[in-house]
Amino acid sequence: QVQLVESGGGLVQPGGSLRLSCAASTLDSYTIGWFRQAPGKEREGVSYISGVSGDSTYYAESVKGRFTISRDNTKNTVYLQMTDLKPEDTGVYYCATANWATIAPADYDSWGQGTQVTVSS
Repeated sequence: QVQLVESGGGLVQPGGSLRLSCAASTLDSYTIGWFRQAPGKEREGVSYISGVSGDSTYYAESVKGRFTISRDNTKNTVYLQMTDLKPEDTGVYYCATANWATIAPADYDSWGQGTQVTVSS
């Protein structure tokens, strides 16, 4: 079981930016995904980056062009840079590990506790 700790969430105005971090006990060759869950809604996949080289990435249509995922294997950390934030980006953001490149939550094994992102004026 991989231990994951998210950080970097907070309150930001529309149009603002945040960088989320997912610190892992090990990244190994896992795919790391970012998910979010708004109150009363199902958890949705936001982005993933594939293992080691990170040569495969995915972004949900709603965040394409605004979010960038990256990984630093030397620090066992994956980042989600979020720009031009909108109120609909509000939610708890989670990172998780998977053994292949997938955005399906059911394929992810280890999950962090989440970090709250609130976009509001």
